[in-house]
Amino acid sequence: MASSSSATPLLYACIAHNTTVLAEHTASASSNASSLVSLVLPRLTHTSSTHKTIDQNQFFIHCLIKSPSDFPTAQSSAGGLTFLVIAERDLGQRIPFGFLTNLEKKFFAEFEASETDFTHLPPYGCASFNGALKRLMVEQGSTVQGQQDALRTAQREIEGVREIMTENIERVLERGEHMSVLVDKTGRLGENARDFRVRSRTLKRRMWWKNVKLMVLLILVVIFLIYLFVGFGCGLPGWSRCLGH
Repeated sequence: MASSSSATPLLYACIAHNTTVLAEHTASASSNASSLVSLVLPRLTHTSSTHKTIDQNQFFIHCLIKSPSDFPTAQSSAGGLTFLVIAERDLGQRIPFGFLTNLEKKFFAEFEASETDFTHLPPYGCASFNGALKRLMVEQGSTVQGQQDALRTAQREIEGVREIMTENIERVLERGEHMSVLVDKTGRLGENARDFRVRSRTLKRRMWWKNVKLMVLLILVVIFLIYLFVGFGCGLPGWSRCLGH
């Protein structure tokens, strides 16, 4: 385990694949911060990429958790990585997460996800990165310039999330507009359906009366024809043959 006496509020940092620590550095030999890692790593899941802060009394444990969905299939082993730093509570969250983002970039620059199978690496399989990890902890934990760099990185991350949220909100609003159009079209269809029903009932009544009139006319014609047929047999117009006059 690499260690140093450099004074920095970033007490411990490591890169782990699931529960296997690949690289680490302890800034304070008197701190028991590193002993917490064996308790924390088994509790982390990689179903989705996330930032997580765990409160451990005098420390905050900050984790940048990667998910297989963040990488192409050929690089999916990188989805099991966790970038972790244990920091003093007074440091807050922005500097530690800015540090973790910079740590991730430096780590992947040295161990490319496309060329490294992190699943089969042994414990401390990336120990060659310990020196770079130490330098980054000292720089971004104890120097003003380094902390400002970490803050700028964290701010860029926040802006990126804000842009994604804005884009998502715009999509929701756009869907809302589409829904309004659909509601308007549905309303018009409903009105058209009501008009159609009214016109159908009116037309049905007209056809019924037309049929009634036709039936009455047909009955009158039949009665008239019967009258003529019988009348010719009985001697119209006096009906003399049938009345016996």
